[in-house]
Amino acid sequence: MTESSPPEVRTLLTGLAMGESPRWHENRLWFSDWGAQEIATVDLDGNRDVVVRTPFALPFCIDWLADGRLLIVSGREGLLLRRDPDGSLAKHADLGGISDGVWNEIVVDGRGNAYINGGPGIIALVTHDRLARCVADGIAFPNGMAITPDNATLIIAESHGKKLTAFDIAADGSLSNRRIWADLAGGVPDGICTDADDAVWYADVPNKRCVRVREGGKVMQTVELDRGCFACMLGGKDKKTLFIVAAEWRGMENIAEVAQARTGQVLMVGAPAPGVGWP
Repeated sequence: MTESSPPEVRTLLTGLAMGESPRWHENRLWFSDWGAQEIATVDLDGNRDVVVRTPFALPFCIDWLADGRLLIVSGREGLLLRRDPDGSLAKHADLGGISDGVWNEIVVDGRGNAYINGGPGIIALVTHDRLARCVADGIAFPNGMAITPDNATLIIAESHGKKLTAFDIAADGSLSNRRIWADLAGGVPDGICTDADDAVWYADVPNKRCVRVREGGKVMQTVELDRGCFACMLGGKDKKTLFIVAAEWRGMENIAEVAQARTGQVLMVGAPAPGVGWP
């Protein structure tokens, strides 16, 4: 597949208020519907199921502990919540001691370390002891994060910096050796995921596209859409389907209007390499 041969984009689901944080887990796509205050799943036949109705508003992103329990970032409350087997939500960690700003994305690596970003451009680490500490700062609007399969590198989207930034991950979860992984020129990265060819897919709201890039910034593939792309995730039976959550975007000041219009969709595109790493 080349850039001159546009991939077929298929629609899996429509009517979302504002989809975010897609994750492939237990043979289904999970996602947060920020505008509806729901965490839902959809299978490959388009069957949708609401798993959690959140008592809090956006933003709220998701990932899992190694034991299968769901983690939810309650962004405005500064809490990392855990969904226990009985379905109840419990406090897993308090992020308020690091920053009273709004928290956003989460990724849990293969060792069970949870990284959460937000606030004034920071990344926090929550380890097995459920204590939170800051491991990076100075990030220009932190957004999607991904971790390589060897647990050695964390890549983060700097939306306002128009770049992907990488860190080395130490044995204790600390981050170091900050570097530009890819300068995206006019790209505005939101959610991201990694594939087996060491490339990163990033979703782009203002440019209405998902883009596959290599380290250094070379564009390998672009999927153009008619609405903003908020996040993407590789999944499906062979993990070679790119799932995209997209919606019409009318600006932060019109979020309520966007949610009410329910222009959100889950779209599917065939990908050249399977998803690897986390999430």
